[in-house]
Amino acid sequence: MKIHEHQAKELFAKAGVAVPRGIVAFTADDAEKAAAALKGQGAKLFVVKAQIHAGGRGKGGGVKLAKTPEEVKTLASSILGMMLKTHQTGPEGQKVKRLWIEEGTPPKKEMYLSMILDRATQGVTILASAEGGMEIEELAHNSPEKILTMPVEPASGWSAFYTRRIAAFLGIGQSETDAHLVKQLDLFCTNLYKFFWDKDCSIVEINPLAVVGEGAESRLIALDAKVNFDDNALGRHNDVRELRDLDEEDPSEVEASKWDLNFIKLDGTIGCMVNGAGLAMATMDIIQHYGGSPANFLDVGGGATAEKVREAFKIITKDPNVKGIFVNIFGGIMKCDTIAEGVISATKEVGLKVPLVVRLEGTNVDKGREMLAKSGLNITSASSMADGAQKIVKETSK
Repeated sequence: MKIHEHQAKELFAKAGVAVPRGIVAFTADDAEKAAAALKGQGAKLFVVKAQIHAGGRGKGGGVKLAKTPEEVKTLASSILGMMLKTHQTGPEGQKVKRLWIEEGTPPKKEMYLSMILDRATQGVTILASAEGGMEIEELAHNSPEKILTMPVEPASGWSAFYTRRIAAFLGIGQSETDAHLVKQLDLFCTNLYKFFWDKDCSIVEINPLAVVGEGAESRLIALDAKVNFDDNALGRHNDVRELRDLDEEDPSEVEASKWDLNFIKLDGTIGCMVNGAGLAMATMDIIQHYGGSPANFLDVGGGATAEKVREAFKIITKDPNVKGIFVNIFGGIMKCDTIAEGVISATKEVGLKVPLVVRLEGTNVDKGREMLAKSGLNITSASSMADGAQKIVKETSK
């Protein structure tokens, strides 16, 4: 689950991770009042930041500097409601419905720091770079040597050893004037690492991690914050679950979550309904192998009911880009006749107008195939996954 930058920074502040002062705003008037409040606390410069679940907001025109509360209001009026387009939103963009009004803190040095859940080491891996403020993917592609990749030993947890390695790589604490920043970095990372585990995060990214201020008064703060949480752990984090912004998610994915369906919308034309994540990925691969393009990833799960299958089917058919549907089921726990019942029910309910290819194999397969054959519906049966993929690609290519 993703959250907004302002939500991440509010959580950081509670966890003892240094961030600039800021106030969330939902209207231009709110933005002006927020800036006035920050001015009362000593702020002399303000940053108006669009809040959407995507990076590259600055390049898309969603981050602006202002010198007065009145200027903040003017900028807020122009940003709120805009369809902000970045490399992560796609060509359609994302509508801006909230802003983060932050105290302007011009950075003296910009760096990159992230903690990610590393399934290979079954722990957290640190990524750090002195090249902050730019896309880490681009940096990894062009100059991988500029990125420190450092696994943290899960059994021992955070220690000053890791802080020293990061500080040396980032060039912090190399002189008497910035030696105090190493101690700040240690506190910053210690609290961030604890936050990562306490909240069951999957990624925490700070880009840029900045040095602000001069000489002995300089300090480290997170100028930006991105936090993703493990969906499977949300049951023990009610405070995190309440931060979910459904406006930032695809409506079909929101609907799928209500039925406990693993669904991700893609930009292809062939809808897929499969049981099992591995089989779902293999299904998408084989569709592409035969020249088609999947419109979604959909794993209905091993214990799905006919009702759940029907709702999954309805979610797929709501996508106007879908020109055909491929149902690929290997019945183990999931029985083929249950799938057949759900497919038949959904087909009758939605009045399917696109080709439908169904491949069933496994428990009660003969019964499932018989149900489909006797349904009187325009359903094409497939003898194998490859056969089904070829048939649906052919049907959608007409």
